[in-house]
Amino acid sequence: MQVAASIFKAYDIRGVVPATVTEDVAEGIGKAFGSIALAQGESKVAVGRDGRLSGPSLSAALMRGLQAVGIEVIDVGMVTTPMLYFAANTLCNSGIQVTGSHNPKDYNGFKMVMAGRAIYGDDIQAIRAMMDGETWSLKDGGTRRTEDVTQAYQARIVSDIKLARPMKIVVDCGNGIAGATAPDIFRAIGCEVTELFSEVDGNFPNHHPDPSKPENLQDLIKALQAGDAELGLAFDGDGDRLGIVTKDGQNIYPDRQMMLFARDVLSRVPGGTIVYDVKCSQRLAPEIEAAGGVPLMYKTGHSLIKAKMKEVDSPLGGEMSGHIFFKERWYGFDDGTYAGCRLLEIVSQALDAGELLNSLPTSFSTPELNVPCAEGEQHTAVTALIKAAHFDAPAKVNTIDGVRVDWPDGFGLIRASNTTPVLVLRFEGQTQAALDRIQADMLVLLRSVKPDAVFAAPAH
Repeated sequence: MQVAASIFKAYDIRGVVPATVTEDVAEGIGKAFGSIALAQGESKVAVGRDGRLSGPSLSAALMRGLQAVGIEVIDVGMVTTPMLYFAANTLCNSGIQVTGSHNPKDYNGFKMVMAGRAIYGDDIQAIRAMMDGETWSLKDGGTRRTEDVTQAYQARIVSDIKLARPMKIVVDCGNGIAGATAPDIFRAIGCEVTELFSEVDGNFPNHHPDPSKPENLQDLIKALQAGDAELGLAFDGDGDRLGIVTKDGQNIYPDRQMMLFARDVLSRVPGGTIVYDVKCSQRLAPEIEAAGGVPLMYKTGHSLIKAKMKEVDSPLGGEMSGHIFFKERWYGFDDGTYAGCRLLEIVSQALDAGELLNSLPTSFSTPELNVPCAEGEQHTAVTALIKAAHFDAPAKVNTIDGVRVDWPDGFGLIRASNTTPVLVLRFEGQTQAALDRIQADMLVLLRSVKPDAVFAAPAH
């Protein structure tokens, strides 16, 4: 098969429809994934899709490919990515979600779980190699059945979550797939819900479903100001990430959410290792330690964090992008709806949810900044940055994922995106002066290896 190398990302397969992702590509992924799964003793694969316009045709082609190599396909239909993960934890051990996540509407892709683990890196390259050589083995016996996991998924969450009091919330699903289930689940745990943009529409007519970008939270902030709800929740296109906004319009970034989640989880799992990515606040590790936990900073990427959590038996992990992973009381996968429910459970114990959230330690910080690169250039730039990163004490340089430099009063990060050809930058200071100094120092480093670096509006 002739397949564009660019679609095989670090932790999923993703591209533009139909330029690089087609029905033939989807069918080839099905044949390759199915063949590798069978070799590992996995005969059943669950398949779901988000609300993108290309989802039905791509998922149908994917399932044809899986069936062609003898797989028993469980079609769970149009669901959030976490609901596909739920199916791959309860109906079988493997699954594929057809999703473009938070990318623009003409993108689509595939998030994959095989034998109970999110696959990434070499596993994805193995699928690519099998597609290139068409080395799969076609077999009879492939079947397809449909299964609706909505009721089981909702019942599992409702049985786990206990609010201390009823809460009024606004939920903005941004016309993504979470709109089909999340509002009902929040009502079922005891919330009064005002809905924004719950109708699933792959054209995303109101705003892009990506809560990590402040511009996508403006409608939620206005709704909170206009009504009497005390908290706003926002979801990304496939429902695996969560954004939180307080009544007074403050965006509670995921690294601050993690402080709250860590305190809660560590009260029941003392000494637990809490995993978080290199984009998170310098303030997070001391909070984890104060709550009796062990902080572990790791590479950005949902598959990578999940793998590290399994390795160290972590009860909780999180990423600055909004992926939150609960192993304690849950399955260890990232789930925006479930994380939202856990947050509401915690803040319902306070009389003023906004006051509790706004009291979490914070710093002066930039949003995520992107520097556009030629395809692949971001990785060569980071290799050069690692060689050039020499800072005097007390600065500490960490190169686990790009270059992160921590000073006593803040940090700077430059890393390569694994999904788009950009360098990702983030700066934090405990004072505005510290932030300005750190940003200036890091930009000197960046321009020493990429003199033409300019900031662009963050990509979707």
